[in-house]
Amino acid sequence: RGLARGSAPRDLERACVMVFYFTCSDPRYVIYMGRDKHENEHLIAYGWPEDLWFHVDSHSSAHVYLRLPKGETIDDVPDEIVQECSQLCKANSIEGSKLSHVRMIYTPWANLKKTEGMADGQVGYHSRGAVRHTMVEHRVNAVVNRLNKTKVEMHNDPSELARLRRERDAAEAAEARRTREESKAAVAAEEKAARRERAEEEAAAAAALLSDPPQETPLRPPPTPAEQAAPPAPAGGGGAGAA
Repeated sequence: RGLARGSAPRDLERACVMVFYFTCSDPRYVIYMGRDKHENEHLIAYGWPEDLWFHVDSHSSAHVYLRLPKGETIDDVPDEIVQECSQLCKANSIEGSKLSHVRMIYTPWANLKKTEGMADGQVGYHSRGAVRHTMVEHRVNAVVNRLNKTKVEMHNDPSELARLRRERDAAEAAEARRTREESKAAVAAEEKAARRERAEEEAAAAAALLSDPPQETPLRPPPTPAEQAAPPAPAGGGGAGAA
């Protein structure tokens, strides 16, 4: 049985969690990861729909997350940002850090599937078709060192992670309501303008009729009895005695 996204078991809510935040080369993106597999459970539970999840394929590693700017999808992420997350993930893998060639997997947070019975930090996928791959051929110290210099440790109570997620969802719902209201108001304004235009056209047509009424063709009176008894006039009007 799966766990609902944005929720976590009660034992998770009683624990403390440490999250490491990093500043990548593009400040529009936020990189973060848990300290260990126990913290990863909180991040799995309280991730955001705009998050991407990174992991070393077939080896244990840190769970690295990339929070995308609003409106972006996995297809919009520049390759250099993908590589930064991959380098950080490789550097935080006991086995992966020793390998020269490591395959990385990444996918939207919403594609992660956590079911009862899974070990801490273990996840599955709702759709394997939504999982991307990239190869890290070697460690780039300049990237890893730069990221580590920006690392900030934050002890977030799980209830705070839950609160942040609720605030994010509430803000999204409020924006959706504003969008619907603005769309509804725009439609109402268009309909009002159309009604006003029709009323003006009808008023102009009525005014034109009053200022220049149409000329009526007089009716021809019916024929008198004498006219009805008279023989019809000869056709052609020619005189008698023609040669």
